[in-house]
Amino acid sequence: MKNCAIVGTQWGDEGKGKIVHFLAEKADVIVRYQGGNNAGHTIIFDGKKFVCHLIPSGILEKSKICLIGNGVVFDPLEFIKELEELEEAGYDCQGRLWVSDCAHTILPYHRLLDAAKELKSKNKIGTTKKGIGPAYTDKAARQGIRLAEYIDDEAFEKLLSANLENKKEELGCDIDKLKNEILAGRNKIVGRLRNFVADTSILLAQNIKDGKSVVFESAQGTMLDVDHGTYPYVTSSNPVSGAASCGSGIGPGAIQEVIGIAKAYTTRVGEGPFPTELDDEIGEKMQNIGGEFGATTGRPRRCGWFDAVVVKTAARLNSLTGIALTKIDVLDSFEKIKVCVGYKYRGKMLTAMPANRYAYQELKPEYIEVDGWMSDTSQITAYDNLPMKAKDYIAKLEKLCDTPVSIVSVGPDRKATIVRDL
Repeated sequence: MKNCAIVGTQWGDEGKGKIVHFLAEKADVIVRYQGGNNAGHTIIFDGKKFVCHLIPSGILEKSKICLIGNGVVFDPLEFIKELEELEEAGYDCQGRLWVSDCAHTILPYHRLLDAAKELKSKNKIGTTKKGIGPAYTDKAARQGIRLAEYIDDEAFEKLLSANLENKKEELGCDIDKLKNEILAGRNKIVGRLRNFVADTSILLAQNIKDGKSVVFESAQGTMLDVDHGTYPYVTSSNPVSGAASCGSGIGPGAIQEVIGIAKAYTTRVGEGPFPTELDDEIGEKMQNIGGEFGATTGRPRRCGWFDAVVVKTAARLNSLTGIALTKIDVLDSFEKIKVCVGYKYRGKMLTAMPANRYAYQELKPEYIEVDGWMSDTSQITAYDNLPMKAKDYIAKLEKLCDTPVSIVSVGPDRKATIVRDL
């Protein structure tokens, strides 16, 4: 198997967890390279549901090595909680799960700042209030506390005291009390956490040198990328494939393939532009059939038709070699299906999302309409057995997005996956 980056092509929640888990069966190493525990990758395996927030989705393959890279903002308390949940389910992670000593930590004051900012803001972004943005802010401002320092008693207390003093006015609380609470929480888990901290860049490089195959796992989606997404309604990191190298500590030459995950329709959680959103009974039908509720927050996802402008943009930004089209079974009962091929804006037709945030609300999607297949696809295991109109739909998306669909998912279980021999 080639070293492969898995990226979201829309606004996240495309089904990356399932595809990473599916590909992890043939890979040796799975690396999470950006984001934090604001992402939730849902996996159905052996009839059980798992939601991975920080730990790579490949952890359910018991012989695989899983790495959390330096590009991730890392919440130590949430990591231990997730680790314990996996252990209770029978998954021993010791000796095969490692976290970069260069990963920046998310601390309780980051969560406090995140919630306070969202509460006060007139133009809400719709964050998960997990402290992701403030942690990345500290990283960029060179005020962050990395994991190597978090596990060092003296270094952590010194840096924590300085950071709390700097943020005293922003936090508006008893700093001494908060410091003691943070230290108490850390001291409960730090002894165990030390067993999982390593220079993951060296580990990854050695595995690649030894001929091991690697899956690079992103969080969120391309349209939430801080540079290339629908700014400012974005996450605080780069989910695109180019960040896989920087966020995991290896050169770009190690990434040989990039698979973009796309739903057969489109969803978005939180605030921000969504040109194909359906605020009607059709959107509600998609939401109900697809179970469109956030894995991390439980928030309902906004639903709409497939946006080929968005996915073609993602194909360009990520150098996609293939698309994994998920949840096509959700459209089984739709007689007519629409696909967005452009946006009307002030008398012009746009074939890319504009950069000006004030233009978002004026975009009007331009659609083509195709016939639905009106039959159950959820039990189909071979591409040739899909209804002809379903194959026509896939072929249409391939042409519009200028990328082959190499994987088709017809259900949440790993077995409900069709790999095409292209």
